[in-house]
Amino acid sequence: MDFASNEEHQAIADAVTRVCSKYDDEYWAARDTDGVFPEAFVKDMADGGWLGIAMPEEIGGSGLGVTEAAIMMQTVAQSGGAYQAASSIHVNLFGPMPLAVFGSKEQRETYLPRIIKGEDRMCFGVTEPNSGLDVSSLETKAEKTGNGYAISGRKIWTTTAQSANKILLIARTTPRDQCEKPTQGLSLFYTDMDRDFVDAQVIPKMGRKSVECNTVFIDGLKVPADHLVGEEGQGFKYLLHGLNPERILFGIEAVGIGKAALQKAAQYANERVIFGRPIGQNQGVQHPLARSWVELEAAELMAMKAAWLYDNKQPCGAEANAAKLLGSEAGYQSCERSILAHGGMGYAKEYHVERYFREVMIARIAPVSTEMILNFIGQTVLGLPKSY
Repeated sequence: MDFASNEEHQAIADAVTRVCSKYDDEYWAARDTDGVFPEAFVKDMADGGWLGIAMPEEIGGSGLGVTEAAIMMQTVAQSGGAYQAASSIHVNLFGPMPLAVFGSKEQRETYLPRIIKGEDRMCFGVTEPNSGLDVSSLETKAEKTGNGYAISGRKIWTTTAQSANKILLIARTTPRDQCEKPTQGLSLFYTDMDRDFVDAQVIPKMGRKSVECNTVFIDGLKVPADHLVGEEGQGFKYLLHGLNPERILFGIEAVGIGKAALQKAAQYANERVIFGRPIGQNQGVQHPLARSWVELEAAELMAMKAAWLYDNKQPCGAEANAAKLLGSEAGYQSCERSILAHGGMGYAKEYHVERYFREVMIARIAPVSTEMILNFIGQTVLGLPKSY
């Protein structure tokens, strides 16, 4: 890894910053109130080609890697948009990876350019109410018909399902008791969100109001055979190609939110004068903020290491998971410390740090819990017995 200044990476950060400058804290505070999806922001990012930053050049992408996507998404989150801004576009970065890697030539050439241009919006249909992180236990079934499949089941916490016209959907095509391993018999589909057979119901939640999550009910969704991605029964293996980038991006986005909160805290601590001196002169205020800087920098380095490993086709599961864990915790601590540094005003919406705090909580929970990350690292890195 090269830690020298990279002009291309700085150019990405600068260009994304210019786009984000049109959408300040007040814009995102308004979306947090009215819940309106940030269509203008997404369009500007799509028009700039940013949705295809990690997609192959031959289908209209930039041909760059997860490293560059991470730089972009940290910049987006740090701009003040937090997870409202990041989540409105990041599924377009990691979500299509299985399609880009395992889809047919016709699928890649037909579908990926439309995602990159913002002409199609996809959602990610994986998590289910009764299985959670145990993907092998999902209950959604795809049964063969004369010319394809009929899919029925439920998905939960599906982001942007209200406005998406496409869904990357995993379903069981072979009953679990007929498979040698529970992860076998799962198939991946990229298909239409046909509202005659799909009903998405919004889940009221703590933050990120303008980018909704949904419970999705699927009842006999008709899926043509050519909407199957890769081979039948190999969906779990394909899905893994999107999971490590997802963890990296979630971690680096939390770092971006934490840095935005830290900047506001440092500014307030310099300006707020109590007992004849700025509160930032007091070590009780100064030291927690300095510690957050240290933690955020360390989390950022882990995320960039994981991204470098992924882009260089090296194993990165442990690093990607560690990046998500460190980023989520550092971002959360920074937002909490920022609120405390603001005192009572940290609880007020006008200073925005309470919004950052509510949104950064997402990374503590999704897309994988801290406990499951520690289980994974204990088992795969330290060689300890499986604990669950």
